[in-house]
Amino acid sequence: MSITPQAASARNREICQLAPIIPVLVVHDVSHARPLAEALVRGGLPVLEVTLRTPVALDVIREMAKVEGGVVGAGTLVTPDDVAAAVNAGAQFGVSPGATDLLLDTCEDIGLPLLAGAASASEAMRLLERGYDMLKFFPAEASGGVPTLKAVGAPLPQISFCPTGGVSPSNAASYLSLPNVVCAGGSWVAPSDLVNSGQWGKIEALARAASQLGL
Repeated sequence: MSITPQAASARNREICQLAPIIPVLVVHDVSHARPLAEALVRGGLPVLEVTLRTPVALDVIREMAKVEGGVVGAGTLVTPDDVAAAVNAGAQFGVSPGATDLLLDTCEDIGLPLLAGAASASEAMRLLERGYDMLKFFPAEASGGVPTLKAVGAPLPQISFCPTGGVSPSNAASYLSLPNVVCAGGSWVAPSDLVNSGQWGKIEALARAASQLGL
């Protein structure tokens, strides 16, 4: 079933409103998928972005999709093949570092809500022209961070963002304080050392702290 840009943005806005932080996850071991997802969901972060940067990423999505209360998406979507594979694995939304017409066409045709990336006013305006008003701002810090988003928000108040890339506990609250930011993406809630050592309680604690940001 296909999806319009407007419907995709509406769905992604609903997803982004579920928690202030979306964990950006790079998982190398499928056995970590379910306990990691369960820890993050228990900690109050139900939306999970699994990046397609490891050979087991699609299997990780399949496992995380089984976790009650979780909303699992696929990140780093770049090609039509990525989109098809993500949907087949059970991804409920997609995330891309940028946007191309081919990628947007594919997501719309296959019915996957895409959180498309923009790093400039022109990129954001082009996506808005197509019907997307809920975007990823990437790479956030390298693209000017909070001051840039604040400046873009003045002439383009109808566009909302999920900044990702360099967002950390030290600056997340500043991003979340902006009226055009719905949530932010961050990897600090699932550091590789804690994941690899199976310290799910500590990850749950990091998630719980992150879930309170911006309140």
